[in-house]
Amino acid sequence: MIKEQNHRILVVEDEESMRAFLEICLTRQGYEVELAGSGTDALDRFSSDGPELDLIVTDLTMPGCSGIEVLRAARRLPSKPSVIMVTAFATTNTAVEAMKLGAYDYLVKPFKTDEFVLVVARALHERALRTENRELKSQLLGIQRLDRLVAKSKKMQRIFDLIRKVAPTRTNILISGESGTGKELVARALHTESDRADSPFLAVNCGAIPSQLIESELFGHVKGAFTGAHADSPGLFRSSQNGTLFLDEIGELDTSVQVKLLRVLQERTVRPVGSSATFEVQCRVVAATNRDLDADIASGTFRRDLFFRLNVVRIELPPLRERPDDIPVLATRFFRLYNEEQGGRLQRITPQGFRRLLAYDYPGNVRELENLIERAVTLCSEHEITEEYFPGGPPPGAAPDNPQKIALALPREGLDIDQELARVERDLIHAALEASEGSRKKTAELLGISLRSLRYRIQKLGMEDSPRAPDR
Repeated sequence: MIKEQNHRILVVEDEESMRAFLEICLTRQGYEVELAGSGTDALDRFSSDGPELDLIVTDLTMPGCSGIEVLRAARRLPSKPSVIMVTAFATTNTAVEAMKLGAYDYLVKPFKTDEFVLVVARALHERALRTENRELKSQLLGIQRLDRLVAKSKKMQRIFDLIRKVAPTRTNILISGESGTGKELVARALHTESDRADSPFLAVNCGAIPSQLIESELFGHVKGAFTGAHADSPGLFRSSQNGTLFLDEIGELDTSVQVKLLRVLQERTVRPVGSSATFEVQCRVVAATNRDLDADIASGTFRRDLFFRLNVVRIELPPLRERPDDIPVLATRFFRLYNEEQGGRLQRITPQGFRRLLAYDYPGNVRELENLIERAVTLCSEHEITEEYFPGGPPPGAAPDNPQKIALALPREGLDIDQELARVERDLIHAALEASEGSRKKTAELLGISLRSLRYRIQKLGMEDSPRAPDR
């Protein structure tokens, strides 16, 4: 087997000698190795913005946070690293539990070095194939992924192209869009796709910090600068040196702080509160807002010169209701995430459920869709999520007045009903193909139609480029 290079592996082991042994084994194979001395340290690593992990090697029995808890948390990571369990106390029950939760393999101490290296290579190779397979299927479905973002709509794919184009530059970016559209995810993608990816990504919500503290939070302070300043603080600008600083809800900044922020952006230096010294800062600033900054400029609550300094490149995120093609893709992703998190007991969202999701307006955008799916997965006691769990119909368990009625909104300007029905049918077929991982036989079963009928509909709707999986 040919080993692929530059894989990043996290070793989670509370015994220092074993941790050092595993590090030596993996480093000699050319892997990049990170170490965690406990399950809690591993969970902290998962919540950080460090590089993506390809594999986790974790001891099963550790004080506090066990290897099973590490495995559960790892399976929720967007990168889906493979996990190998290691223990000196092997039992059939723990082995079965680990494998059911998605562990790649299970090694019992003591084991031979050659055996360990081979299992690691196989786990990494299997993950690489799985990732490549998923990406190919997404391409066939017209779905693009960028860092933690996923989309199918033309509007979002144009935004993906813009992110890739401007990410390598040091240009300031302003992201605008309604609450819940994913502005921070875009900021993180800009960071990840840049040469700053190994440096810090720090985020601050400018509206969540009192105006008297935001200056210290951004620019730092020296000891004794104000009541409660018991030690020097570098501030976010200096802490994100060579990385990215994300200023969310920039429109909430007080005008006095806006003046000082403008000076930092112009001079690339920062002066901590209470200090006469200045420090050079080299970080990229990405700002975001859900406000109408043009109106704020007109009313005098936002400085025009600061707006021009931030608005070098503008990324405007459309609300979810303007990109319905993304709803089935996002719903499927959230369903898989929360279903796996809760034990994988559910099989699917029914076609009627997807139809209800497509008919909803989403005032809370992607964040609201995620909450709806998490709630449905949590409350559903059957094997599949029906339309009753989503807005626009009776609550779960209630008998609807008309089971065949679908909640739809008619635009004031009217619509072409044939085109609208074709769009809904196309979206449902795409969602079913995605949920069934490209199998047309499973897709037909999900939609409650025959395989012959599915082939006819795909041809009728001009979807011949959809995945050509074997009809089985």
